[in-house]
Amino acid sequence: MSCIMVLAEHRQGNLRDITFELLALARNLAEPMKLKVNCLLLGKDNEALAQNLTNFADEVTSVTAEILANFNSEIYRKVITRIAKEHKPSLILIGHTAFGIDLAPGLAYELNLPLITDCIEVLHENNKLVMTRQVFSGKLNARMRFKTESGVLTIRAGTFKPTAPQREASIERSEMNRKGTIVESALGGLSPELLTGYASNFLGYEEAPTTGIDITKADIIVAIGRGIKEQKNLPIVEELAKTIGGELACTRPVIDAGWLPKDRQVGSSGKTVKPKLYIALGISGAFQHISGMKQAQTIVAVNKDPNAPIFSVAHYGIVGDLLKIVPTLSEKIKEIGLK
Repeated sequence: MSCIMVLAEHRQGNLRDITFELLALARNLAEPMKLKVNCLLLGKDNEALAQNLTNFADEVTSVTAEILANFNSEIYRKVITRIAKEHKPSLILIGHTAFGIDLAPGLAYELNLPLITDCIEVLHENNKLVMTRQVFSGKLNARMRFKTESGVLTIRAGTFKPTAPQREASIERSEMNRKGTIVESALGGLSPELLTGYASNFLGYEEAPTTGIDITKADIIVAIGRGIKEQKNLPIVEELAKTIGGELACTRPVIDAGWLPKDRQVGSSGKTVKPKLYIALGISGAFQHISGMKQAQTIVAVNKDPNAPIFSVAHYGIVGDLLKIVPTLSEKIKEIGLK
């Protein structure tokens, strides 16, 4: 076992945030395990991305080919399998994203390795890795271990905070200003002919319609869930957001109902936000939503259910009907001139 391998995720020439989160986790685990961090990058034009990744990994394995320009799980799985068999990593880290959910099961099967998905914590305890994932819709945390010496993990986005580049964060003085190396690999030793004839093809990216507002940059967010009940009640929360200078956001059910555009969604299938203030109105607190907002500095929750999971992450909570509480809150804020 030689390394912890991180699969870099990128889109249209930009590395995704999850890549740096995985590299931070890998670095934390690699030190007590005395392993190196290897970042595997597949793509068409890798030079700039690979150079960036050397700030965070000991080694960047770069596989460059036209056929790898866009993600295709069948092709990526074939290439990654070959490279993983050469490196024999102790652990393979993949983001629990659309990319990872599609890729990880088949990759684990090809490598004959166990797979634990959607991990929210990975610890090194008594020379063993202990993974935590949520079960029963986030009501319980399950701690798991591999029975084998190595395995594959998918990690929930937003769970781990990216750290400084290793040349800045290294403890050893001799390590300061050290960057990782780049190793070029030609399709993982596979000929292009072996990477054709698959059932799936990349067609293109279709961006969701946007309102021109980026909620990830908002200092204050007012978010709504099923508790809003009907679309006609939206003006109530819109008034609160306007009063405190915040942006309106929501959970997936509100998007599915067509009440707000997709770019307003917070959660694992939406956006991850880190505002100074997050007001959750009528949101029960499914883990998919919590994963996208739990890093807010201050969280205020309003829900009729005193046992709603959202209260477990909220700093302040109000048990009650948002349709009665929010109008009163807006009026009081206007009275004292708070904004």
